[in-house]
Amino acid sequence: MFAQVMHDDDRSAVQCCLDSDGATQIKILGRWDIRAVREHPRELLARLRAVGNPEARWDRTQIKDIDAAGATVIWQAWNRKRPRNVLLRPEDGWVWDNLAALRPGQTADSTDARTRVDVLRSVLDVLAGTAQIIALLGAVALDSVALLRSPRDIPGREITATIFRSGAQAIAISGIVGFLIGIVLSYLSGEQLREIGAESYVVNLTGFAVLRELGPLLAAILNAGRSGSAMTAQIGLMRVTGELEAMSVLGISHVRRLVVPKAIGQMVALPLVVVWTDLMGIVGGMVGARLQLNIAFREFLRGLIQLVPLPNVWFGLGKGALFGLLVALISCHFGFDIRPDTESLSAGTTRAVVTALTAVLLVDAVLAIVFSHLGM
Repeated sequence: MFAQVMHDDDRSAVQCCLDSDGATQIKILGRWDIRAVREHPRELLARLRAVGNPEARWDRTQIKDIDAAGATVIWQAWNRKRPRNVLLRPEDGWVWDNLAALRPGQTADSTDARTRVDVLRSVLDVLAGTAQIIALLGAVALDSVALLRSPRDIPGREITATIFRSGAQAIAISGIVGFLIGIVLSYLSGEQLREIGAESYVVNLTGFAVLRELGPLLAAILNAGRSGSAMTAQIGLMRVTGELEAMSVLGISHVRRLVVPKAIGQMVALPLVVVWTDLMGIVGGMVGARLQLNIAFREFLRGLIQLVPLPNVWFGLGKGALFGLLVALISCHFGFDIRPDTESLSAGTTRAVVTALTAVLLVDAVLAIVFSHLGM
């Protein structure tokens, strides 16, 4: 009695026959590597289980090639337990010894352990990065004090260049975004307020939202995407071209020459961008209120001055300076962390932008909770 089950194109084969003593003999032939079994692993497993039984004799001496993938399929057919009658090639013994050493569920446990290790590593990386950014902030503070003692060494060109790039060149995009956000906010809130007969409160809502939260937040988000990525790419390119090493050889401080001008420029430029974004947001809110609720521009401005306290404006400007410093520190940190290759440059720039955006949102949430009663 003889039966044969073969995989497609004869790469993996199973022969089943009866010996002279009536015992079932199963021969595994062909190739049992990942290339041979990856297309139909379940089919192979079903065929092996169909012809096998606990008392069968397994002959594996005629296998041409086997790896962990093929061995796992056969091991599953054996129900994770080696049969009593098995003929193996000597060079394949280690495969089955390793599979036998695995306990049921160990793979899942190993995956869970690996996941826990990855999470722990991510947390440690975040803590290490935070510590490095705080250390960079301390170095910036010390170098800034040293520059105040010797005004001749203040890098004025670098500071003004940062102000121009982060401030003047961001006017167009920040103004458009602020204007559109003001219109959207006024339209959406006005529609809801009109249903309850409180149309006049659109001035309060638009003023507080734009001056206190949306203006600084939008300016910081745009700044992180534009100027933050540019800072990281600039320092990273200096790492790739060897300019940072040349500065170290010449005794030029990286922090004083690169980080301090960017931090000061950001702290000056971003509050100005916040003012412009707030202004365009208010204009957009006025236009939306006029079109949606027929509120006159003069009436809107009069209500804005009377209902929105001035501390909200200063609070928004202070957040703008803080966000500018935060974006500068994070961008420079990731720039110095780039390795001298182009792949690391692109990955580092992406990480810098994502981290800066996350940090800005996190700090904004904390400030909103801590200073919730300010200017109310």
